[in-house]
Amino acid sequence: MPENRDATAETIAAMKAEIPRLRRFARYMTRDADYSDDLVQECLARAIANIGSWEPGTNLRAWLFVILKNAFRNDKRRAQHDIAYRNGLERDTPLYCAPQQHNLLVLSEVQNAVLQLSEDHREVLMLIAVEGLRYEEAASVLNISVGTVKSRLSRARTALRAAIDIPVSEHQD
Repeated sequence: MPENRDATAETIAAMKAEIPRLRRFARYMTRDADYSDDLVQECLARAIANIGSWEPGTNLRAWLFVILKNAFRNDKRRAQHDIAYRNGLERDTPLYCAPQQHNLLVLSEVQNAVLQLSEDHREVLMLIAVEGLRYEEAASVLNISVGTVKSRLSRARTALRAAIDIPVSEHQD
């Protein structure tokens, strides 16, 4: 029994190390800091409650991302009015002054371009480019084939380049 406790303690410690990534992915999905924190808490509660179903040696991060994404989808199904409210907030005029520094302007342009992508393309781009998941891990999280992940990522990158006017000669895949 002590070995089992040690393994559980190690798994929980590994889960704690994933919290920043879970928070970032939740924030990406929800665009709401408070809701994303609640979503991560729900994810971790579910993961700990079902810790016996996680197989040691498999990718803990991908397992947690699947739980997080499923929790978000369940919330999304149950609360369609919340989605309409959040979408309304996204359309509101931001409560800040336009940035003066070039880097902030570029980041704003990139952010707007990312928001113009389809949800499927944004998810793949977020998991691969920001979270650093491998194609196989992203495919597992999204429950799609690796080929679909590669295709969506390629289309997302092409759309981003076009949206922010990067000439073909300036980029490399």
